[in-house]
Amino acid sequence: MSKKLMAEGFEISIALTGTDAVKLLDGGLIPDLIILDILLPGMAGLEFLANLRAREALKTTPVIIFSNFSDEKDIQKAKELGVTEYMIKANFTLDELSAKLKTLIK
Repeated sequence: MSKKLMAEGFEISIALTGTDAVKLLDGGLIPDLIILDILLPGMAGLEFLANLRAREALKTTPVIIFSNFSDEKDIQKAKELGVTEYMIKANFTLDELSAKLKTLIK
């Protein structure tokens, strides 16, 4: 995914765990958009999303959950936490994800 998005001109910062993502934010990173999975080592994606939304500077940052988890409870919780879009990986191509990013980043 990162290779595809970088080839399309997106500037990417990668965190492989929720904890690493929090460290990036604590270090001053203010992303234009976040792509998030539900299942992350160290800190679950929804826990990270709650942490993100608790930060004043990031309350309105667009977040796309791109996950294979399609459990209605997870989707509902993500909506309650202010996710912008919930995309099931199996239902979307990387081209469709890229197109969605382009509509959200103006």
